[in-house]
Amino acid sequence: MATKKHKERTYTISAVAAQYGVHPQTLRLYEREGLLKPSRSRGNTRLYTDADLERLELILSLTRELGVNLAGVAIILDMREKMEEMRREFERFFEYLQTHIHEFAQYADAQTSSSGALVPASRVAALRRRDEMRVEDQPTFERGE
Repeated sequence: MATKKHKERTYTISAVAAQYGVHPQTLRLYEREGLLKPSRSRGNTRLYTDADLERLELILSLTRELGVNLAGVAIILDMREKMEEMRREFERFFEYLQTHIHEFAQYADAQTSSSGALVPASRVAALRRRDEMRVEDQPTFERGE
């Protein structure tokens, strides 16, 4: 069965300008400022995708409704991209942990069994006990009593 290559819908600058009530020069300015990056046709015509339109809607919302200037819009868009990348990295890390959880568990079991202790104690419990001992060793006026 042959698969058809899905071609993404694109829109010209005049169609986008009319749809969103902006002047084409505004869209060109957004491109010069690096806020929008439409693709180009062979004839060098700007072609806006649905993703470009979503980004334009965000830009217009920030500028029209919230009064954010273009420098602020650039910062917000950059932060959103960084947050999205961090989210993707976290998901990859979480998937890594899930696929290797048995290895981590085996390592932890080997560490507790090789310690020679009759009752294995977690490191967290040992640190908690250590901190409690430090508080008890302080004079009462330092503890606020």
